[in-house]
Amino acid sequence: MKRYRHLFFDLDHTLWDFETNSRDTLHELHATERLVERGITDPAEFIDAYEEVNEGLWRRYESGHIDRHVLRVLRFRNTLLRFGVKDDKLADRMGHDYLALTPKRKNLMPGARELLVDLGAHYRIHIITNGFHEVQAEKIASSGLGQHFDLVLSSEMAGAKKPDPRIFRTALERTKATAAESLMIGDSLQADIEGARNAGWDQAHFAPRGGGDEQATYVLARLDDLRAILL
Repeated sequence: MKRYRHLFFDLDHTLWDFETNSRDTLHELHATERLVERGITDPAEFIDAYEEVNEGLWRRYESGHIDRHVLRVLRFRNTLLRFGVKDDKLADRMGHDYLALTPKRKNLMPGARELLVDLGAHYRIHIITNGFHEVQAEKIASSGLGQHFDLVLSSEMAGAKKPDPRIFRTALERTKATAAESLMIGDSLQADIEGARNAGWDQAHFAPRGGGDEQATYVLARLDDLRAILL
């Protein structure tokens, strides 16, 4: 087995359970903003609409077509518009509260905490994330994961977003690592796996719902699959 020294994890959907944490916050906002009175009666339908809108805006953000301010402004405005609700103050308030509440939630992917503890005895562990730096830092602090990472590198800090090779180069420079001794672990085929591959790194594609990249160095159905590879 190839011996690595540095493990670089993605955060959202890989260690931090973004889907559960986000949906819990959206349920809360649906109730506190009394969206039923605005004709949005089904919280599940509201969440589905938000996730579809947000995913499309994130694709535009990661491709450089919009900036983070536009993303933050539009995701709730466009979601509400799908239900015929045009209320910019409501959308802006929900956007603010979503960013304030979601990062404080503590749900992690199954086995993540225990895995990091065990890996930490043998490897230096880092984060590379496209998320907004202050938001990602709060997620890590709130969930008690900060002690496990030597470096938390956001796209804002690096001046480039995955899959841009510049963020991978910055990660190596900041950790004094080499590509040959580094492994990228993440869920995104384009950002994490193709990005790391193009940077000359090995990759572990975390694909719990199937469809793992056949070209990836490793494919993980569960995070704990890393144990057989690394421990």
